[in-house]
Amino acid sequence: MIDRPPLSPPQGAVLLPVRPDAGRFLVLTAVFVCAACGLVYELELVALASYLIGDSVTQASVVLSVMVFAMGIGSLLAKRLRCRAAVGFGLLESLLALVGGCSAMVLYAAFAWIGDSSFVLVAFSLAIGVLIGAEIPLLLTLIQRISRRDAEGTVADLFAADYVGALVGGLAFPFLLLPLFGQLTGGLLTGAVNAVAGGSLVLWLFRRDLTARSRGWLLVANVMVLVVLATATVLVDDFERAARRAVYGDQVRVAIHTDVQEIVLTGAPSGPPDLFLDGRLRVSGRDEYRYHEALVHPAMRGPHARVLILGGGDGLAAREVLRYPDVRTVTVVERDPGVVRLARGDPALARLNGQAYRDPRVRVATSDAFSWLRAPRDSYDVVISDLPDPGITPSTKLYSQEFYALGARVLARGGRLVVHAGPVAARPRTYWTVDATLRAAGFGTTPYRATGRLAGFSAGPDRSIGTASAPPDWGFLLAAPRRPPELALDPRAPRLRSLTRAVLAEDAWGAERTRLLGLPASTLVHPRYTD
Repeated sequence: MIDRPPLSPPQGAVLLPVRPDAGRFLVLTAVFVCAACGLVYELELVALASYLIGDSVTQASVVLSVMVFAMGIGSLLAKRLRCRAAVGFGLLESLLALVGGCSAMVLYAAFAWIGDSSFVLVAFSLAIGVLIGAEIPLLLTLIQRISRRDAEGTVADLFAADYVGALVGGLAFPFLLLPLFGQLTGGLLTGAVNAVAGGSLVLWLFRRDLTARSRGWLLVANVMVLVVLATATVLVDDFERAARRAVYGDQVRVAIHTDVQEIVLTGAPSGPPDLFLDGRLRVSGRDEYRYHEALVHPAMRGPHARVLILGGGDGLAAREVLRYPDVRTVTVVERDPGVVRLARGDPALARLNGQAYRDPRVRVATSDAFSWLRAPRDSYDVVISDLPDPGITPSTKLYSQEFYALGARVLARGGRLVVHAGPVAARPRTYWTVDATLRAAGFGTTPYRATGRLAGFSAGPDRSIGTASAPPDWGFLLAAPRRPPELALDPRAPRLRSLTRAVLAEDAWGAERTRLLGLPASTLVHPRYTD
């Protein structure tokens, strides 16, 4: 018998507590988990920034482009850590878990107490991108130290695990984390998973590659990160309440998350309430009547036995419709049943809408307005579009030519459609774009506006939290498949028409459309709508 020396790892390899194939599998599992956590961090920043700042397309573009750029920087910086890949990866994951897990809370805190979270958003996008970008080079070094065979196959396996992990993280965020835990708690739990995965891989699988001092520091770092994340999780409810008070004021009466949006109702129990949906002031109890009266009453001139309200789950448009005794049915299509429940059950909001949902003529359909109109429906004399402002990205399809074509299908002969199209003075381009879209869908339109918003008060359905003042008017479009009915104008209308034309003249595109199409710059004026 010939005595053979025990097999030793190849040069540069590391001794593992498991077989090389098992070690390779564990590293790929860590890649999978880290990729899932990294994508959750990105989606959390996009979602929260869209909620706080608005314009989801812009926020997604900023976060993703900054992160991809930062990931390139992180990959370059990781070259300096390859000589101590295990220690570097362990510290990197601890820092990423802390930064990524707490990013949503810090972003929300900056918005609530500082007022501008744009710079914080960019800073977190850069930091998280750099840390994510450094992961793959370090993991590739670690997996090659386990086995140097089939280097090309190793790279393919590594990227496959990374991409599949990103898929799982992208699906887990909207379908698991948000519904079960919410944005803040979901982010903190993701950070904890990230810390456990990274720490376990290094402290157990690569423990023989670490000095005793390195193991101690990594263990302390991971424990401290988990303690911070656990403490933040325990205090997250108190934090949210304090942040809401800072954003909405001290009189927050209701704050709930539905499957669709966040609903916040503020105001004294005996006073007029303010309703916020996803951070935007949907109803101002102090001057909402100006908006809803201007929205509803011009369209009610003519047959109005059957009325369809798209949106308007707060019941305030229905209140105005029900003032007409010859109305037989009112159908409210609202996508969020939570808004309808609040409008029915909250004493202040139910008092404001005149207990509209107790009227037997009112029926509620819980559905997205676009989807609801696609199914065959009864015809209506009046269709009222009380939907989110056209300047909000998620509402774009509700101001499309296809949507208005669907609306035309449910209009009875001689029926009218009225649309809130945003402020004329502040956003003339948006307003006239809605007008052009209606005309392209086969409608004739009569533009008008209502003035008299309370100065310095962010009222109406198109304002977001944190704004200092509201636009000076609400713009509407009264439309019909044929010649639209004339509006009864106040004697002051000629003066206000000239003011509207002056505003439009500031926008060359809007002024040119007014000249070419001969659009009357009409202005609905009522004594209650003026200052």
